[in-house]
Amino acid sequence: MSKQANTSARNTKIMNRFDLTSRLVAKLKHEEAVVGGIGNTNFDLWATGHRPQNFYMLGSMGLAFPIALGVALAQPTRRVFALEGDGSLLMQLGCLSTIATLAPKNLCMVVMDNGVYQITGAQPIPGSATADIVALAVGSGITNSSWAADEEDFERLIEQSLSASGPTLIGVRIDDKPGTGQTRRDPVQLRESFMRGMGIRQGL
Repeated sequence: MSKQANTSARNTKIMNRFDLTSRLVAKLKHEEAVVGGIGNTNFDLWATGHRPQNFYMLGSMGLAFPIALGVALAQPTRRVFALEGDGSLLMQLGCLSTIATLAPKNLCMVVMDNGVYQITGAQPIPGSATADIVALAVGSGITNSSWAADEEDFERLIEQSLSASGPTLIGVRIDDKPGTGQTRRDPVQLRESFMRGMGIRQGL
């Protein structure tokens, strides 16, 4: 029996970003693309083990979802995941209504919510105590949006997204642990590796 979508952050377990990222990557069996937002989000993605289908963003805050949208539209037969922090999403909330309008069925977005700009000194995010990211997504038209209650629920939601018929957003509450590892800071190499992973560049 499927669980009802959890649309409230209340009573949602605080989880760990690296653990959740590892659980996601472990479910990827068909060269799915993963776009990691800046900072700790892509540090943890890198630490799970590099895949050429991973795109690690550097210095482009708020653009994980828009970039993933472009990939999803360009390659509609490939499942695309985007990992973004709550502070980064706040800078680009308008992308939610654009994604809802274009409605790519192969896009799943994961919002890592710890209520702070962690990498710059843990400054509180405006509205973190009052705004509900999942409710904002639903209000923007992404109806298949919910909070993951715990790790098991997160895995269930990821599995559902692999056969979804529209865009999916999953909100997760995370702790304030720093990212694991450090992404290689070479934009050209990261771009070229990803383009090969998407099958639009040849070579090693």
